[in-house]
Amino acid sequence: MLAVLILAAACNQKSETRTTVDSTGTTQTKTTTVTATVPAIDTTATAEAKREAKAAVKDAAHATGTALEKAGKEIQKRSKRP
Repeated sequence: MLAVLILAAACNQKSETRTTVDSTGTTQTKTTTVTATVPAIDTTATAEAKREAKAAVKDAAHATGTALEKAGKEIQKRSKRP
C-alpha cells in the first residue's frame, strides 16, 4: 500500500524596497512584496513511504533471485541430456 503524502501550505514572503532621487531632489520610495506558497512535507508519511519502497525493492530482488535460480536449474537439467 502506498502512503499518501499530505502537503500543507506554508507561505514565504519577501519585500524589496527601492529608493530613488530625481534631479530636483525629490525622493521616491517603492516597496514590492512577493508572497509564495510553499508546500510543507509530512515527514511521517514520507518515512512510511520510504519503508514501503524498501520492502518492495527487497521483495522484487528476492523474486528475481528465485526466478534466476529456477532458470539456472532448468538450463543445467537440459544440458545434461545424453
